[in-house]
Amino acid sequence: MLSENDFELGEVEISTPGKGEVLVRNVYMSVDPYMRGRMNAGKSYVPAFELHKPLEGGCVGQVADSENDKFQLGDYVLGMKGWREYYISDGSELTKIDPAIAPIQSYLGPLGMTGLTAYAGFLEIGQPREGDVVFVSAASGAVGSMVAQIAKIKGCHVVGSVGSDEKVAWLLEKAGIDAAINYKKIGDLTAALAGVCPEGIDIYFDNVGGRHLESALDNMKPFGRIVLCGMISIYNAGQRQPGPANLFVAIARRLTLRGFIVLDHMDKLMQFYSDMSKWIRECRIKWKETIIEGIENAPKALIGLFSGENLGKMLVKIGPDTGEF
Repeated sequence: MLSENDFELGEVEISTPGKGEVLVRNVYMSVDPYMRGRMNAGKSYVPAFELHKPLEGGCVGQVADSENDKFQLGDYVLGMKGWREYYISDGSELTKIDPAIAPIQSYLGPLGMTGLTAYAGFLEIGQPREGDVVFVSAASGAVGSMVAQIAKIKGCHVVGSVGSDEKVAWLLEKAGIDAAINYKKIGDLTAALAGVCPEGIDIYFDNVGGRHLESALDNMKPFGRIVLCGMISIYNAGQRQPGPANLFVAIARRLTLRGFIVLDHMDKLMQFYSDMSKWIRECRIKWKETIIEGIENAPKALIGLFSGENLGKMLVKIGPDTGEF
């Protein structure tokens, strides 16, 4: 498990932007479970973080100074230079965002990589059909809550698993799903799933792994689809964990299990923006944010993901959204 002692807060001087550059003042940054994997040595789909250098992650900020004709003072931009208050950029990795469509921090949630992960993973790999029974683990989290609501929009019957009664209430009353389970209150998740999905599960969107994956496998319908998005239950394991003891049911029930990385689905980005913006305008997508104040508390926010302290997207507010630089 991560500790706040694994991090250090540093101060550096920021220069003024040179020709073609912009100075960005971050307002919000994202913390995400995948960041834990970047703290391990070894090969992965993204490079590991380097010791004694700033971490990286999604962020939204304002242009505080510009020598680049494409960006004006006060423009809101989306970038990947989180974990810092200011940074210099040549603009190539920045995307202008429109605060008139939604609050700026939503570009780190429903309108950002989080939303695209849910959209691409569920629609492309899950291949939902109207009437499908969908089970989502960590269903009140940043990705899970989007999957659950997209599934409802597509006419599915949706069941979510979460770790508190508050999260159960939000899923039922705000997100509008059909059933929710507080897995911390039940002894047998497999039996609980059978109770709310008596005819079985067509699609399982997995954010947790471990016990949740085993319980879903036991309840899958023949030819069901399992979308492997994340396995947060094992990210802090000190050694490699055994796989599902009941994986053999995938053979008998002819299941499809497929992992994915959102970066493989960037070709869906414009369609995602179009659909998600429309659903937000129509009030068909609800979202919740857990916001921690101050860059010095970013480690605490990241660690909180692994103990379920967030409802919805976990964000760190780094600076004021005042337009003052």
